[in-house]
Amino acid sequence: MNIDGIISISGKPGLFKVVSQGANRIIIEDVETGRRKPAFASSKVISLADITIFGHVDDLSLGEVFGKIYDKEGGKESKSHKTEPAELRDYFETIWEEYNDQEVKDHDIKKVFQWYNLLAANNVLSKEDKEEE
Repeated sequence: MNIDGIISISGKPGLFKVVSQGANRIIIEDVETGRRKPAFASSKVISLADITIFGHVDDLSLGEVFGKIYDKEGGKESKSHKTEPAELRDYFETIWEEYNDQEVKDHDIKKVFQWYNLLAANNVLSKEDKEEE
């Protein structure tokens, strides 16, 4: 699952696509509304492609976790992030059995489902066909 160019900005709700970059700012586009605006160097920005979920054996990138959810849901939205934490944790285990349940907290799992559903609802996710060498 390719999530390059999708970012989260601390203090701003939602997810954004990076449209262009300048000297001390980036131009972002809101995934939901499509509105463009600047984000400045003082903003705390994190790329979703840089996030890793801990596993017992191997860690997975957030894109790989989204890919597992995408496969299970057939590209549609998944459980709401407002579901009870224990139920979300049980469901997350059906998606990826080897995740590290000691390191991955409830709020992390909620964020995964919140972001996945936001991207799925706005048709940003698509399965990429690439062969591994």
